[in-house]
Amino acid sequence: LMLACLVSSCSLFQPFVDRRRNAGEKDMNKLYVGRSKTDEPAICYNILTTNYAEVKKMADEECIKHKTGTHAVPFKQTQFTCRLLLPTHIYFKCEK
Repeated sequence: LMLACLVSSCSLFQPFVDRRRNAGEKDMNKLYVGRSKTDEPAICYNILTTNYAEVKKMADEECIKHKTGTHAVPFKQTQFTCRLLLPTHIYFKCEK
């Protein structure tokens, strides 16, 4: 049981794009909820456990995936606006 708890806790520190699907929504403009937009990815992470290069790579991949730019440029960072173990939100703008 202890081993299972330790293994599952590793994913608690993984950064993620703050976007959730709005189930059943047909309008593409309302399909996703959360702070992240297709041209402005927002990523939740812990500055103590994740390096900036990993977060930047995630943002770049979001820009390329949505064809809104070739790379991401940070423009804002907030503290304690995400999850308890991932308290930092960093916002990017996609640029070409």
